Amino acid sequence: MQIAVLLYDRFTALDAVGPYEILSRLPGVEVVFTAAEPGPIRSDMGSLALTADAALTEVTSPDLVLVPGGPGTADQLGNTAVLDWLRLVDRSTTWTTSVCSGSVVLAAAGLLTGRRATSHWICLDQLATMGATPTSERVVMDGKYATAAGVSAGIDLALTLAGRIAGDRAAQAVQLVVEYDPQPPYSAGSPATAPAGLVEELSASGLIVQSA
Repeated sequence: MQIAVLLYDRFTALDAVGPYEILSRLPGVEVVFTAAEPGPIRSDMGSLALTADAALTEVTSPDLVLVPGGPGTADQLGNTAVLDWLRLVDRSTTWTTSVCSGSVVLAAAGLLTGRRATSHWICLDQLATMGATPTSERVVMDGKYATAAGVSAGIDLALTLAGRIAGDRAAQAVQLVVEYDPQPPYSAGSPATAPAGLVEELSASGLIVQSA
């Protein structure tokens, strides 16, 4: 099974690496990081790069494609090469997936029209304007389309997919190996539970670029 993870300038690292840590541990899986051109691709923080080993033109029929989010999402909404590639590979994928604002890129490619999908909380309204039906659920499955909310939700998405791909036992084994047992010291991980004013503060900060 080939899993293609799309990289682009200013993606959010955990959006890609979180699912990679889960899915790459499944038997028979090959993960390929792909971008417009091979080479190092810088994440949104600038201090970390992942290497794209293959150009988009070399990855034509992955079984699963994953689109991470990040501030660089905005530049992809008009990127014909990326959008055309997504439409192409989607014809034969078993799963077409995203993390965070990556779902906005899928929507821009026309792949989420009329489908339920999630994204980072700050991008949900944008999903609606692009033909999707947004929901604030952490992981949303609609047919072969699987979307995750912000950043860390990609791990939950990957475990969900692992169960569908290799069975519950295999997914549980991977969860145990990576010791994914989150017990955060704060309950600020959702707009519904964050301290008053924090949601508005971050929304106004331009932390995540929404528009093309």
